[in-house]
Amino acid sequence: MDINLAVLCGRLATAPEVRVYDTGSRCMRFLVTVAVERPRRRIDVVPVTLWDPPAHLADDPPEQNARVWVTGVVQRRAHDGPEGRRSRIEVMAEQVTVLNSETVARAR
Repeated sequence: MDINLAVLCGRLATAPEVRVYDTGSRCMRFLVTVAVERPRRRIDVVPVTLWDPPAHLADDPPEQNARVWVTGVVQRRAHDGPEGRRSRIEVMAEQVTVLNSETVARAR
């Protein structure tokens, strides 16, 4: 059995970028920083894409450093560039929840 499930809880490295296409579809892209303590302390930066985000996210995107929960799947995207074929791993989000300070205090 194969499972492709990504769950992240971290902070936005930058404010999300929202693009609107001619078809009416919207795409929100952002980077989530996730602190890892073991085996040694490091911070991972994970690219996330959310297609057709809910209106409350697209119309009023969260600011940089906002705490978020992201659930989705891992996807490898490839493209051709000047240096040849390149690829990257990203999370294709299915749900994004912005946590405010009240929500974070309750979760602890």
